Amino acid sequence: MAVKAYFLSDVHLSSIEEPNSQRLLQLLRSFQSPDDVTHLFLLGDIFDLWIAGHFYFVNKFSDIIQELRRLRAIGVEIHYFEGNHDLYLDHYFGQELGVTIHSGPAYFQLGRFQVRVEHGDQMDKSDHGYRFLRWMLRTPAMKWLAPRLPGRFVVWLGEAMSKTSREYTSTIKSISSDRATEVIRLHALRAFVDRPYDYLICGHVHVPYDYQLPDSDHARVLNLGSWHDKPRAATITDDGLTPNVLL
Repeated sequence: MAVKAYFLSDVHLSSIEEPNSQRLLQLLRSFQSPDDVTHLFLLGDIFDLWIAGHFYFVNKFSDIIQELRRLRAIGVEIHYFEGNHDLYLDHYFGQELGVTIHSGPAYFQLGRFQVRVEHGDQMDKSDHGYRFLRWMLRTPAMKWLAPRLPGRFVVWLGEAMSKTSREYTSTIKSISSDRATEVIRLHALRAFVDRPYDYLICGHVHVPYDYQLPDSDHARVLNLGSWHDKPRAATITDDGLTPNVLL
């Protein structure tokens, strides 16, 4: 079967009613068979916040969950990479929906292309504060606590995080575009030395970036940017990578 893989990142959904939720639903509903999509890669921060399998999140985004369940039922391979807004995904997406969960980078053979996929929050080696926070959130104690948080606290946290995320993304960039692209470029070069690839696809920093590695006639890194800018995806088929597919 011919490969047709879709890659999405940093959608940052805070409600099912917002335009980007409806755009995502429209895309998912357009996939009616594996001829339309063979692989769906969700590169993290699809939601402003998702913690474990709390019913608050499951109910809030039930329409999207229903479409993911349908896609799995028709044989679509779905991979979800944990970001910094969606954590402990195996509690629901893995165990209930049959989605493959990744907490770090992973490699895939898609047709004739070797592809490295990751959220991208581990690219900046100098961001020691975030790297410590990321480690702490993934300790056994936090993994045990997350699904046991009281329901009212989860509702409050979800609403507070959604509000904070909207304010942050509308007014602040954590690093400049030049700094972001430099981080991505250096990370791509290091990763290629460790294990050569045809494509590296990532997210996390909200800066679209498409870069071909020097001294290579094919190796390429693509950062998908954020849906707060434009709803976009990337696709890989037997013909290669198509970036910035506007939705």
